[in-house]
Amino acid sequence: MNPLGSLNDHGQAVWLDYIERALLTGGGLGRFIDEDGLSGVTSNPTIFDKALAGGSDYDQALGALIGNDPGAPTEAIYEALAVEDIRMAADILAPVHERTMGADGFVSLEVSPHLAADTDGTVDEARRLWRAVDRPNVMIKVPATPEGTPAIATLIGEGINVNATLMFSLSHYEAVAGAYIEGLGRAADPASLASVASFFVSRIDTAAGRALDDIGTEEAQALKGKIAIANAKMAYARFGEIFGGDSFASLKAKGAHVQRVLWASTGTKDPAFSDVLYVEELIGPDTVNTLPIATLDAFRDHGRPRRTIDQGLDEAGDDLAKLKGLGIDLDEITARLQIDGVAAFADSFDKLIAGLDSKRLALAS
Repeated sequence: MNPLGSLNDHGQAVWLDYIERALLTGGGLGRFIDEDGLSGVTSNPTIFDKALAGGSDYDQALGALIGNDPGAPTEAIYEALAVEDIRMAADILAPVHERTMGADGFVSLEVSPHLAADTDGTVDEARRLWRAVDRPNVMIKVPATPEGTPAIATLIGEGINVNATLMFSLSHYEAVAGAYIEGLGRAADPASLASVASFFVSRIDTAAGRALDDIGTEEAQALKGKIAIANAKMAYARFGEIFGGDSFASLKAKGAHVQRVLWASTGTKDPAFSDVLYVEELIGPDTVNTLPIATLDAFRDHGRPRRTIDQGLDEAGDDLAKLKGLGIDLDEITARLQIDGVAAFADSFDKLIAGLDSKRLALAS
């Protein structure tokens, strides 16, 4: 049996961390759904930058947009192209959304990363993107920054599905889960809403690994490749406490969905580790793993599907305690990772717009 499809048996959804026009028009996304049990798609400025600026798939659509409105800002042209992609992906995933009664089958579109420190600006853009896409199986991605978290509560309260992204720490997660529950409490129909909490994984091992290499002892080296998994397991344990507790009980009685934990950044960056490490060690109910194509292919080839997310919690706690004992502050690392993550997406967005500027000039000439 396909190991990817078997993840569903353990309560985990598989989403693709990639989108491009050819994948949508050429039947590729449909094949992933039919053959691998794929049930969602995520996007971000880095992904769109590669898709839009890296080839000719969008040239015809770009030319048409320029022809219709030669003076349109490049940002508006990008948004029109992105919204069209998101609509197509949502329509392809619509049968999954219907089959799961609104629990899955989502595609995500991100607000501008330049709004990460602007609560009102995030809310306004999220509302506009939600209306522009006009599909029930869309999630608007909002970063879990101090300014983004209250925006999440507002949007959920208004009936807008949210993918809360760029979480690295337990405190990030707890704030987002609280915002989701707060928003549901204000929503007219909490049962109609869906949300995921995107918790980033591999970047933590990269950052912690550098700190451990600086120490260089045998004890430090033994922790490499373990911190990200331990951190994620602690977040999932907190998920169970929050959504299995009194704070969610009344909303659950009204049919509200839990806010699933989504494992993001799950491609292995260190060649010393298994290429499916961040899939195999984080499998369990009410979770999503969003995979780049290379990791999806690798797990299909040699992944081992089994419930692991709530296994080894004592060991995970011990590993985090050992890290602290070595003088490495994980909270400081995760705070910096969120700041750097916002900056990286903003840089990708700027690069994307610059690439589109070059393309429109070339097409115009």
